[in-house]
Amino acid sequence: MSLAEQVLEGNIRAAARLMRDIDDGRPEAVEALKQLYPRTGNAFIIGITGPPGAGKSTLVDQLTASFRTRGKKVGVVAIDPTSPFTGGAILGDRIRMNRHSCDEGVFIRSLATRGALGGLSRSTSDVALVMDALGMDIVIIETVGVGQDEVDIVKEAHTTCVVMVPGLGDDIQAIKAGILEIGDIFVVNKADREGADRTARELSTMLDMRHPLEGGWNPKVMKTEAQRGTGIEELTSEILAHRDFFLSSGTIDNFLRERNQRHFMSILRDTLFRKALQLMAANGSLDRIMSGMDEYRLDPYSAVEEIIAKLMPDDTSV
Repeated sequence: MSLAEQVLEGNIRAAARLMRDIDDGRPEAVEALKQLYPRTGNAFIIGITGPPGAGKSTLVDQLTASFRTRGKKVGVVAIDPTSPFTGGAILGDRIRMNRHSCDEGVFIRSLATRGALGGLSRSTSDVALVMDALGMDIVIIETVGVGQDEVDIVKEAHTTCVVMVPGLGDDIQAIKAGILEIGDIFVVNKADREGADRTARELSTMLDMRHPLEGGWNPKVMKTEAQRGTGIEELTSEILAHRDFFLSSGTIDNFLRERNQRHFMSILRDTLFRKALQLMAANGSLDRIMSGMDEYRLDPYSAVEEIIAKLMPDDTSV
């Protein structure tokens, strides 16, 4: 059996091997993804984002347990900071979810950012696709926690939960980062801390000041204590309520169309870049271009046009 066929049969080892190949950028992984793609589209993707120290990993751990009590198979994609020595993930998120390591209904995969911005890894979409093909009902993507520019998750997840914590000035950060626009559910975690009620109240006030679309989803502010499991069931119910709204309102149609377009554009961009590098390596044009630019005989714009012309013949029909 091929690697893709093994994944479709529910083989965890095969899925782990394919995810490793995807993250390493191996060409054979693309062939497996081609076979898996028609069998995907069933998993519901939940994004968990927020600043460092907000307790995202503990919250994901609790949500995983909550969905498991409902009989759902759960995949977790935990984006960790890149190690400056190995280039791999530090695995802090996986350590916090260690209690699920023996549960066959849970699959946890850590990914390194590897320089990618926006809180996700470049291979996040494809790894989530493999979990979908593996038969996971729920896929939770936890972003790395980089701060205000962590908004890419809204392009991948059906439901995006923005996690905040009292005492970090999150009310101001929400205004600066435009977080109010990306969250479907807002979570004030560590709600036992001083200032939690104020943070929740200010968030609710800012949400009320928005102009919601008629018939659209109205985000709620939930309070949790992930360490103790407080508020987790209520949060799970709210996530499922958003899923029902997402599916019944037709919102999912536009979301899928836009996500598929972004995914295609991303693959096209990466593929063209890789082909261009291969071409320049084969004919030695990179050194010639760099030399020309150093001496100001060649401008970078003309050099790019030259490479594109060699990559794409006059017949541009697809």
